[in-house]
Parts: sequence; structure tokens; C-alpha cells
Amino acid sequence: MKFLIIFSVFFSIFANLDLAYAASGGSLDNTGSNYYQSGKKLIIRAKKLEKKEKIEKANKLYLKALSKLEKAYAKDKKNADILNYLGFALRKTGDFKKAEKFYLEGLEIDAGHLGINEYLGELYVKTNRVKLAKERLQILNGCNCEEYDELKELIEKN
Repeated sequence: MKFLIIFSVFFSIFANLDLAYAASGGSLDNTGSNYYQSGKKLIIRAKKLEKKEKIEKANKLYLKALSKLEKAYAKDKKNADILNYLGFALRKTGDFKKAEKFYLEGLEIDAGHLGINEYLGELYVKTNRVKLAKERLQILNGCNCEEYDELKELIEKN
């Protein structure tokens, strides 16, 4: 009888842990949103390190973010936000060709995506295609947003 009670208690504890894990998303998430959120947080942290000129640490976080975002993309290929940050991480790690591919794929899903238009414009400036960057700026024109201001400032510097 004692054994049965102990077994029941342990079983209910483990069952509740499984339900809590499933509710938190765990690895049971089919959409990739957990990977996306993790990747996004890593990118935000890396950007802060970059501003403090801690480039090596930032690059390590961009690589970690890239790994998370690739997993998110494998689960959800039609999410413009995933494609935006995937392109961003690739651009920051120096893979401009692949970054551009993901940015353009994201624009097929959401042509007005502010982040993609800004970051693709930044990629164009970085790769000496200012005319294309200006096209991205034109798309952002009138949005009254920081994406427009940041891209405009970068274009004017070059």
C-alpha cells in the first residue's frame, strides 16, 4: 500500500512537470517560435555589445543567434520576422549573399516589412550598391519610423 501511494505521488509530480514543460513551449513547439525568440534575444544582446565596441563577444552571440534562427526557419519558412533576423545574423557574420537571399524571401512574404527593408538597405550600402539602398529607403519613406531615419543617415554617410 505504501508503495502504491509513493508511486502515485511521484507519477503525479512527473505528469505535472511534463504538462508545465509543454505549456512553456519546450521542444514541443512546431512553429519555431521558441528558437526565434531565443535568436532575437541573442541579437539584441549582441547589438548592445557591438555599441560598446565589444565586437568579438558580439560576433559569438550573432553566431549563436544564427544557429537558433536556422532552427526556427526549418520549422517556419513563411515568417518574415524569422527571415529578417536570419538575414541580420548572416549579414553581421559576413555572409552577405545568403543574408540578401533571406531578406528578399522575407519581402516576398511582407513587402512592407520595416526591418527587412532597412537591413537590406544597409546590406546594399555595405556592398556598394547605394542605388538599391535608396530604393529601400523610398519604400520606408513616410513611415515616420526609426528604420527610415537610420537607413537615410547611413546612405548620407556614404
